[in-house]
Amino acid sequence: MGPPPAGLRRAAMAPPPVGGLLLLLLLLLASGMAAGGGAAPAWDAAGYLLYCPCMGRFGNQAEHFLGALAFARSLNRTLAVPPWIEYRHHRPPYTNLHVPYTEHFKLEPLLRYHRVISLEDFMEKLAPLHWPPGRRVAYCFEAAAQRSADKSTCPMKDGNPFGPFWDQFQVNFDKSELFKGISFSSAYKDHWIQRFSPSEHPVLALPGAPAQFPVLEEHRPLQKYIVWSDKMVKKGEAYIASLLLRPYVGIHLRIGSDWKNACNMLKDGTAGPHFMASPQCVGYDRGAAAPLTMDMCLPDLREIKRALKLWVEQTEAKSVYVATDSEPYTTEIQQFFQGKIKVVSLQPEVPQVDLYILGQSDHFVGNCVSSFTAFVKRERDVRGKPSSFFGMDHPPRLRDEF
Repeated sequence: MGPPPAGLRRAAMAPPPVGGLLLLLLLLLASGMAAGGGAAPAWDAAGYLLYCPCMGRFGNQAEHFLGALAFARSLNRTLAVPPWIEYRHHRPPYTNLHVPYTEHFKLEPLLRYHRVISLEDFMEKLAPLHWPPGRRVAYCFEAAAQRSADKSTCPMKDGNPFGPFWDQFQVNFDKSELFKGISFSSAYKDHWIQRFSPSEHPVLALPGAPAQFPVLEEHRPLQKYIVWSDKMVKKGEAYIASLLLRPYVGIHLRIGSDWKNACNMLKDGTAGPHFMASPQCVGYDRGAAAPLTMDMCLPDLREIKRALKLWVEQTEAKSVYVATDSEPYTTEIQQFFQGKIKVVSLQPEVPQVDLYILGQSDHFVGNCVSSFTAFVKRERDVRGKPSSFFGMDHPPRLRDEF
């Protein structure tokens, strides 16, 4: 074939129309971002919300995360998703680890609910220009500032884990904005927006999560946006395939010495039905809450065997998975079932492995008072999987049942 006519050659070399250029630019930008091209995200004029997940271990941090996600949406601010804090004081490096959210979960599903960015990306790509040193304002309750020497500085970095959390990003705060007479409840949404407009207060940085513990009943359904990362799914499924036989029952035993001390508060009457994460099983209505018993808080071996017998028979289970931070009772459980049931306890360094395996079980028995159990229960509720608690075989349905 000969060369194309001169007219066609000119048309092929002519610059594309403006609309075509714009479309081409957008496609290149999208493909660059999808490939991790590192393009800086656009600044959100509606403002950002930052906080330290500085209360408790993973279970508590997860409950606070759901509340913070809801709070960010109510103020229409982008949530800078913080890393999880893992306390490694009993093994190297004998300090806190800050684990990016995306190590365990996907960030993208959160976007179906509200705008988010990882705190790591915020600090690397947005903070140098929009929140540089010299313009970093801390926000806290007046009562919290009373702990400072001048009674007017937010204690953003006082002690552990607060100091190490902000130090990982080399953040120091230049001034403090104090508030009182409001809370993080949705009832105060307009107060927050009027008091701290994004034009004057583009970044709300708080010392702790803008949320209640335990998670509010209306925020429990947000669990559906917490989706395991591909890496965690691969790891968890490999353990299940190699160690467990289906059907299997998963149980969470919270029976360590620290927990025994906490549950003793039930015995002496200093704790009532609403104790830590117990609303998940006794109900959120204080007036109508079911009694909280010692079997529900600190099940003994007798109660553990009773519950397991019930659910192993009902599910015709071939194995039992025990997640615990103390004694797994694997030998006792195996003997109880006369060796007919395989009993597995990994006690992994990464507790999320336990959470994943419990979440995938054919039936789950948890600890009513534990926020670790609560994470599994919410995840299973989202997917319509059955769960119960020690001391409570048939928990009441909550108002928000997914």
